[in-house]
Amino acid sequence: MAKVKTPKKEKIVDLKPKAEKITEEQLKQVQGLVTMSNKIKLELGNTSARHHMLLHELDNVNNNITDLNKNLEEEYGKIDVDINNGNIKYLDDEQADS
Repeated sequence: MAKVKTPKKEKIVDLKPKAEKITEEQLKQVQGLVTMSNKIKLELGNTSARHHMLLHELDNVNNNITDLNKNLEEEYGKIDVDINNGNIKYLDDEQADS
């Protein structure tokens, strides 16, 4: 069976010259938006890094609280401490009274 050749399309030549640059106004708009995007990304990165550092600081504080609680329990036994005035409430007494 013979193949049918499809006719080649003629090339259309655009006589209008193509632009080599965008307008100054468009360039300023693009530059402004890219700059704003970069600033936001930088700030998000800084915020994320700060968040990470704060989580580590919080972990350190929680570890210090745990250590202090152990020290207080060794010295006073099982207690609750009123953090406003330092008054001690002995938990062993409550269990003995029950």
